[in-house]
Amino acid sequence: MASIKTKFNVGIFVILGIIIATVAIMWLGISHYFEKGKLYAAYFDESVQGLNKDSPVKYRGVAIGRVDSIRVAPDATLIEVVMKIETDLKHGSNLVAQLKSVGITGIMFVELDHKRDDEPDYSPEINFPSKYLVIATKPSDIKLYMEGFSKILREINSLDLNTSLEKWDDAMEAVSKAGNSFNGLSQNADKTITNLQLHLLSTLQNFERASANLNKAIEQISDQPSQLIFSEPPPSKKIDE
Repeated sequence: MASIKTKFNVGIFVILGIIIATVAIMWLGISHYFEKGKLYAAYFDESVQGLNKDSPVKYRGVAIGRVDSIRVAPDATLIEVVMKIETDLKHGSNLVAQLKSVGITGIMFVELDHKRDDEPDYSPEINFPSKYLVIATKPSDIKLYMEGFSKILREINSLDLNTSLEKWDDAMEAVSKAGNSFNGLSQNADKTITNLQLHLLSTLQNFERASANLNKAIEQISDQPSQLIFSEPPPSKKIDE
């Protein structure tokens, strides 16, 4: 009798456990339908690897919703990300969605922000009707970086190396000619300076000789003032004895 009662209790316990687990799973499955919020769609033309259903949707770092579904868009090119956003967003208020990654984990989330006035419109063209209000998108930071890097590589590959080398040789030749001209100019300047120095030295020597003669003349006049009137000193007077 005790064995039958024990089995009955175990059976009741197992049945109750199955019922509770089923209710919990059903509740978790249908709880999303009771969440408040509106559905929006964002269309990306890049890989959304790392973004999953229920990934966060943030506005400037604040969680305001979650990803409801991810699928290939009707044009078979873009990726449609449907978001359930709890905050009341004004549609058409220049919002833009961008994929962001959490550190180096590879986990992605959707970041919403207002587009700046000077920011170009990166949103891909949508040529099919959407069941949801559409939020514009822009490439992730990684994609923008890779596109910029690829552009630099294309510009480098498009350069004509032969023409560039010829222009480099012409530039070096021009620099060489300029250097020669400068050397010639420097030599002419040195020669001119040397001539000026010699001329100045000769002038100083002449000035020195003229100064010496002037000093000599002044000394003679001081000794014999009559030379200012007479070319020779006056004859000496004879004294009568």
